[in-house]
Amino acid sequence: MPELRCEAVQWVNDEPFPGLVEVQFVDAAGRRWSLIDKSPIFTQLDELTPDSVYPVNVTVACVIQSDSKALAGDELVTVSTSPDGVTTPDGRDTFTVRSSQIIP
Repeated sequence: MPELRCEAVQWVNDEPFPGLVEVQFVDAAGRRWSLIDKSPIFTQLDELTPDSVYPVNVTVACVIQSDSKALAGDELVTVSTSPDGVTTPDGRDTFTVRSSQIIP
């Protein structure tokens, strides 16, 4: 499954277990988005803790919904972070990002 490159920027809360982390990424238009969810959603290892040194490079599973035109030599793709139910605080899960931000 493809993954969107993100950056964990802070530990949000210890509850619910195993704790919540905020991750961010910048879309193709330059807008910064935040996703907040349980720490294991963003990493295969137990590397995100309240004591981690942030920022930490992480990923979130995504589904590629469509390819778009190229922008400055980088193809744009529309992705959804729905596979693990990850959304922005206002419920958004679909974004247009550069293809270089996706791990196939």
